[in-house]
Amino acid sequence: MTTTDSQVNPAPALPSANPTNPVNPVLRTPPASPAAAVAYFSASLAFHADVSDVASALAGARETGADPGFVLIDTRSTASWDQGHVPGAVHLPTTLIPEQAERLLDKDVPVVTYCWGPGCNGATRAALALAQLGFQVKEMLGGFEYWAREGFAYETWEGPARKAADPLTAPVDAEDCGC
Repeated sequence: MTTTDSQVNPAPALPSANPTNPVNPVLRTPPASPAAAVAYFSASLAFHADVSDVASALAGARETGADPGFVLIDTRSTASWDQGHVPGAVHLPTTLIPEQAERLLDKDVPVVTYCWGPGCNGATRAALALAQLGFQVKEMLGGFEYWAREGFAYETWEGPARKAADPLTAPVDAEDCGC
């Protein structure tokens, strides 16, 4: 018999619910053990990058003339791309990945996908399609929506554009949120 992580390091016991001491909804399901949390959150970071980190990596590469070490892929339609896209991104709609990815991309270079935003799973579908073809891939959390909301420059069919950062998504007077 193998020992599971929960047997070695069980989650802390929670007080039982009773009329004078109800268990709150956050702790109704106990937190994972620290070891399980390390495994889960490490895996999450292996699969995801946030908008600020992508922007920072691309800006650093532009400033130094270096390669950022990944290719950013906009997985949306041409109409969506024309409305706005991240400068330097490659336009490869999810539906075209099976026929074009191996011609356009190098399997030795990690790929970061994005779509509209948190309400869209297009970047997830694109990441899956790329992984099935043998690419190393991450998904940019927040997609184009958060790119624009965090105040990063973007390109449209009319030319460059930029909006003021939304104070609910980015610090007002700092380059970095500190997270």
